[in-house]
Amino acid sequence: MALLECFPDRRTFLKSATVAAVGISGLTLPSDLAWSENSDVNILGPKPGYSPQVGTLVSMLTWMRMVVLMSVKGMEQKDLDHLFDANANTIGSLLLHLAATETYYQMNTFDGKKWDKWSDEVKRKWDVPMNLGEAARKTIKGNSLDYYLDILGKTREKSLAEFRKRDDNWLMAVDKDWPWGPTNNFCKWFHVCEHESNHNGQIKFLKKRLPGAKADSE
Repeated sequence: MALLECFPDRRTFLKSATVAAVGISGLTLPSDLAWSENSDVNILGPKPGYSPQVGTLVSMLTWMRMVVLMSVKGMEQKDLDHLFDANANTIGSLLLHLAATETYYQMNTFDGKKWDKWSDEVKRKWDVPMNLGEAARKTIKGNSLDYYLDILGKTREKSLAEFRKRDDNWLMAVDKDWPWGPTNNFCKWFHVCEHESNHNGQIKFLKKRLPGAKADSE
């Protein structure tokens, strides 16, 4: 997929949420409610183990991931594979798309690779979930929620490990050749965050239209 096109529970929610928040001052969640007063997930800002601005970014990424995990909590394989129409994406493919996007931004910002200059091996693994469309509809199915959450968790763990190695100067470094125009690493990773927000909206739209879905207050 062209860059501008995309960007214009492991067994329980508690377990998954903890994986997503790894590295942020030992954050653990005392219940399925991510908004617990005993958790610092709603405190956006610097975090121990990271430079101030990097920690602030990490807190934003963690908050958004928490919301995505809440949206897919308890979904069964049939829900993840349900295709709303011939042009839609399944919820499972959207989850894998989030991991693909984060992986490509890791390679660009951490490894210094130009966009779409990854190895053929990387493209074989990630291009289908990155591009979505017909290829994803045909191949991304038959997986449990744990499968997707494990990939998302491991991808995020790598991001957090890399963020710990970097400082605010790196975050503010500008890529003058980026397709959008001069863009710093902060903007690139803020995009990863808002990209999850965008697709979380799609996931919630599809979730409400699953066979047997119950009406809610949203």
